[in-house]
Amino acid sequence: MLNEFLSNTPIWAGLVSWLAAQVIKVILTLFCDKKFDFTRLYGSGGMPSSHTALVMALTFSIGKIYGFNTPSFAVALIFSFIVMYDAANVRLEAGKQAALLNELLFHSGVKVDVKLKELLGHTPVQVIAGAVLGICIGLLF
Repeated sequence: MLNEFLSNTPIWAGLVSWLAAQVIKVILTLFCDKKFDFTRLYGSGGMPSSHTALVMALTFSIGKIYGFNTPSFAVALIFSFIVMYDAANVRLEAGKQAALLNELLFHSGVKVDVKLKELLGHTPVQVIAGAVLGICIGLLF
């Protein structure tokens, strides 16, 4: 059973794609912000979307192995669309709301223990970049 899991190509394609996206975030932060931010290796948000890269690599490796006209590819693709919609809409808006709440709380003088996390979602460009990365890695596996 463990051997079957470890030899599951779509899982590895997804994990490699996720790791590649997270490493790219660290590199981009290093070049753009001139600082090394280790939290970008495991944090959400930013360029490219690692969630999108993971699901698209999973989806396209399934398509490459089992066929692009199979039910498993269709299920994975629809799942990928849901993840991408969530990243670019729901989580992005939640991050905007967190930023607004943090600003309101700061100016109101209300003491809070923890600042709300603002970098939750992705812009459409970040999602597209994650999708392209994931498709490329998924097709390579």
